[in-house]
Amino acid sequence: MSNTLNLPDIDLDDYQYDLPTERIAKHPQSPRDESKLMVYKQGEIEHKVFKEIVGELDNQYTLFFNNTKVLPARLYFKKETGAQIEVFLLNPVAPTTDISAAMLAESGTVWECAIGNFKRWKGQTLDAAVQTDKGVVKLSVSHEDREKRYVRFEWDQPKLKFVDIISAAGNTPLPPYIKRAATEEDKDTYQTVYSKNEGAVAAPTAGLHFTKEVLQQLADKGIQEEEVTLHVSAGTFKPITSDKVTDHDMHNEQIIVTKENVEALVNAEKVACVGTTSMRTLESTYWYGVRLIEEGNDVSFDIKKLEPYEKMAASDNLPTRKEAFQAVLNMMEKKGLENIHGETSIFIMPSYQFRVIDALVTNFHLPSTTLVLLIAAFIGEDWRKVYNAALDNDYRFLSYGDSSLLFRNKDNY
Repeated sequence: MSNTLNLPDIDLDDYQYDLPTERIAKHPQSPRDESKLMVYKQGEIEHKVFKEIVGELDNQYTLFFNNTKVLPARLYFKKETGAQIEVFLLNPVAPTTDISAAMLAESGTVWECAIGNFKRWKGQTLDAAVQTDKGVVKLSVSHEDREKRYVRFEWDQPKLKFVDIISAAGNTPLPPYIKRAATEEDKDTYQTVYSKNEGAVAAPTAGLHFTKEVLQQLADKGIQEEEVTLHVSAGTFKPITSDKVTDHDMHNEQIIVTKENVEALVNAEKVACVGTTSMRTLESTYWYGVRLIEEGNDVSFDIKKLEPYEKMAASDNLPTRKEAFQAVLNMMEKKGLENIHGETSIFIMPSYQFRVIDALVTNFHLPSTTLVLLIAAFIGEDWRKVYNAALDNDYRFLSYGDSSLLFRNKDNY
């Protein structure tokens, strides 16, 4: 397949760099917009403070944010023996696989989970007393399918929604590389100021730097601000272990795009996005538009990891950004839809030709990961120049670290 699609033979060692442990930020910058901002444009690098981003984007840009809200997805239960069992929410299984709908469940719900101390949790039901606004609720967990790590959650106040229960019972799921316990403060700082739709188990961390003041300044400048939703899954932390990079089991994530988003994309002169999750959302929606043009209005919105490469290999005359999003808009208008729900496992790596994004706000990522491959696809070999500059200038790395504003290289248009 790789020969047919002309995919590069990627050597992960080429995307390695030495990240000292002390450069991984354990706590956020306060205030948020005082973090460092590296601006990269056509090979040139400038060092600024994040709130200066307002001066780096002109009013031709439409700026897209991911408004997903991080779930307090890590829950703890104790056996009668005193052993602690950790249950980490991954994906809903029943009564629905749609994350937004699963949050509203008012009776039993089943989730695929990661389970800490799994061997010590056999068949017994575990209970926890949860203090909520409606009083103390008994939350019970049991194995629905032990082999698949499916866990059933039940509680004794059916008028309460699942989101109410876990908001009271759960802990902030800090990434595994932040080597400390989550605190009460993390419930606020590991959330963007514009988060709305519960469903992520990791924050869209590029957005953590924005304050309401910066958002207002961008709006005052005439920059249109749009919110999409991609519920970030735990797969974002999954390392590449395949001998062949393109065989990596790319994580699948749920997307929500509104009619207003699509109208903005049809009319946008230039598109900037906050975070790789927003990028994945918009690029995936473009490929959904291509499907609609090719196959008609009844195709699924489920973008496979290598589907873009198949379509790029099959045609030298793909639809423009405007044409693809117009096809999405036409379908929504015909069906009377105000939003569309989709899924994507798109794998953006060197050789990908971007169809939507002109500029990207993003943090600095772990070496030899899918996220570094995405950055390399966006700015080419200069990704190393950017990361070396960050290391040489005391930037803080990863989720609670500093930020960058990257403008796409002309070679990648």
